[in-house]
Amino acid sequence: MPLSVTAKAKHKDQRVAVLIDTQNLYYSAKNIFGAKVNFGEVLKLAVAGRKLIRAFAYVVQTKTGEEKPFFDALTKLGIETRIKPLQEYYGGLKKADWDVGITVDAIRVASSVDVIVLASGDGDFLPLVEYLKNQGKRVEAIAFSHSASSRLKEAVDDFFDLESAPKKYLILE
Repeated sequence: MPLSVTAKAKHKDQRVAVLIDTQNLYYSAKNIFGAKVNFGEVLKLAVAGRKLIRAFAYVVQTKTGEEKPFFDALTKLGIETRIKPLQEYYGGLKKADWDVGITVDAIRVASSVDVIVLASGDGDFLPLVEYLKNQGKRVEAIAFSHSASSRLKEAVDDFFDLESAPKKYLILE
């Protein structure tokens, strides 16, 4: 039985886009390990020796602006930041959801790449994964297994568990 287009292995000629759901990885690392994510190592893992076309990190900006050094560090790694202000609602509810933005960018960049790497364990991306695979794209995910959707892990062509090498992918405080 021949392999489908999405089942082929990683190879150096593949063009890759990396979409990093920063909040998803940040809170997973904080809650599971009490640590921060080493985004430089996550980017290297995502690219895996292939041709990086675009890398986006979806971040949230607070009123204090205390996260600016973090945004600058991402930019120095060659990651484009997509910044959304934190929405604060009456009663104290705070929200900053990037799911639609990530989905739109994935669809927008898909025609220029062979592989989309989602650095997120969010199960809300299942319809996006199915759409991209139906377009002939290889879809990979990178996340922390304990907080990643089991359905997302099954749907992607390849899943890498950041928990497999915490010393490499985390900055332990």
